[in-house]
Amino acid sequence: MTRGATGQTPGGRQPRFPGFDVLAQADHWDEATRTVVLDRLKPPGPLRFFTEEEAATLGPVFDALLDQDAEPKVPVLEMVDERLAENRLSGWHYKELPPDPEALRQIARGVEETAHAYHDLPFRDLDPRQEQHVLEAIRTDTAPGETWERLPPKRCWNVLTRYACEAFYAHPWAWNEIGFGGPAYPRGYARLGLDMQEWWEVEDVEEEDPVPWSERAEAEDLRL
Repeated sequence: MTRGATGQTPGGRQPRFPGFDVLAQADHWDEATRTVVLDRLKPPGPLRFFTEEEAATLGPVFDALLDQDAEPKVPVLEMVDERLAENRLSGWHYKELPPDPEALRQIARGVEETAHAYHDLPFRDLDPRQEQHVLEAIRTDTAPGETWERLPPKRCWNVLTRYACEAFYAHPWAWNEIGFGGPAYPRGYARLGLDMQEWWEVEDVEEEDPVPWSERAEAEDLRL
């Protein structure tokens, strides 16, 4: 791998793994895997599941959840839309909610109810602070709106974040951002010790340890 060439990251963020590009390893993947991964880089097609109104809400919601505030963006909305259109679901859903496709439609309505109740604006017109106000209310089960009287907001939050994260972290740009070395098959991994890198991997230059932060966040959640 050429150490001077850094792969694309979402929003063009400063790379934590300078010189790393997971796509430089594509020749080491089997053909089927390579085809699947490279297809994710193609421009997204037209929406097939979400309505224009639902997309206008959920697109900004996914971007806010994932801190995608600048181009280029991982096309999370389109990836979720494709998954739902092709009925590629998880094989389970919360008993308090309808199946995920219908749940996401209702969640979109609930987001708009809360946005209008708090700010008298559609979600897509909110500024970042207002977006977080709406989303935090859903996360903490304090959101106003008729939808949240029927559906448990915390379960809906889990659905939103699960679909957002599964789409985002399936994309090679996200892999570049977190230094993920890509599919292990057929080559595999040999250096499995803590803080060990394969020859094609790059050391993280970010000095802040995310573990204490995540532990504090989890502790705060438990106190709610």
